[in-house]
Amino acid sequence: MSSERILIVGGGQGGFQVAASLRDHGYGGTITIVGDEPDLPYQRPPLSKGYLSGKANDEQILLRPPAFYATRNIELRMPERVTRILRGAQEVELGCGARIGYEHLVLATGARARALAVPGAGLDGVVPLRDLAHAGEVRRRLQSASRVVVVGAGFIGLEIAAIASTMGIETHVLELADRALKRALSVATSEFLASAHAAQGTRFHFSTAVAEIVGRDGKVCAVTTAAGQRLEADLVIVGVGVEPNCTLAREAQLAVSNGIVVDRHLLTADPAISAIGDCAVYPSAFYPHPVRVESVQNAVDQARCVAARLAGKPEPYHKVPWFWSDQGANKLQIAGIASENDSAVVRGDLASGKFSVFRFRDRRLSAVESVNQPGEHLSARKLLDKAAPLTPEQAADTGVSLAALLA
Repeated sequence: MSSERILIVGGGQGGFQVAASLRDHGYGGTITIVGDEPDLPYQRPPLSKGYLSGKANDEQILLRPPAFYATRNIELRMPERVTRILRGAQEVELGCGARIGYEHLVLATGARARALAVPGAGLDGVVPLRDLAHAGEVRRRLQSASRVVVVGAGFIGLEIAAIASTMGIETHVLELADRALKRALSVATSEFLASAHAAQGTRFHFSTAVAEIVGRDGKVCAVTTAAGQRLEADLVIVGVGVEPNCTLAREAQLAVSNGIVVDRHLLTADPAISAIGDCAVYPSAFYPHPVRVESVQNAVDQARCVAARLAGKPEPYHKVPWFWSDQGANKLQIAGIASENDSAVVRGDLASGKFSVFRFRDRRLSAVESVNQPGEHLSARKLLDKAAPLTPEQAADTGVSLAALLA
């Protein structure tokens, strides 16, 4: 039997935001967050940035202090795991055997780090980076590491590599693709960032597969590649992407396709269940096919959208996806969603370290990558949101005012 309760599965930023926004809208029913981590809801972006470098501590990355949940009457059941959704009864079953009823269920289950399926992946000193426990372990190990191998030249891998090389640690990055961030960035931005990392001492190995992680007395000591190269290492960071946590939804017979399938209002086919954030695949006005976006902005904005709907103010989800990455001295900001085949137009001077790359799909703006250009990033988000007309020729001409186009 259902109850007047909004039940949120997932204690990350999206799950937290649903609860906080519901109270902001005046929702007076019970709000419960069930999360499988022991920590209060915290920010994930600092885990590979300020937290890893020691500039932020555990308390500073909390989304709110403990008193917030008491004063807002938000129940936290952490660490606890939901093992089953009983849709007919509108209940979930917990790992402890208890059941909780819900009026509406929000799946904010996020994603998990993809495992590296090679011999030696379970050795001591082989660590992913997805949660606070991982980040704490990586931070501790970096203090004594002398040689680090990062597997994967994605955002997490490059952010960690920047910190490790800054600490004077010999750093190697192995990447199966022929360049860094190939799926996410244009060639120009990818090559600029890789060159900046290389200038700080990071050594890249592109088009390279890991064959084995070698151990000695149970601890990692080297990585061997498919080409036979051996790289000595006392720490291996695995950053080969994530997989959405969809098991609960799949076992509950909800549609799953690289994520939990939802509509424009972020509802599943079950009108009592929504899904948001890294685990949700939704129809976007900014991409021709349903998409799953891995970003804090997306999780937070989708959480606010669901909370507003549950509070009686329904609107379809329509937000420009945006993302940022701090890599050494360079700040990368992305707005929109580009395809690998989208054309690229550089605006500004790459040599100056301040430029943007405008991506076009059929001569329509699809995304913008900005390096050390926060003003252009904001303009790009507005251009995309308003579907403002911008030609590739205008984008390349720094004499054309983006602000004027918006006006």
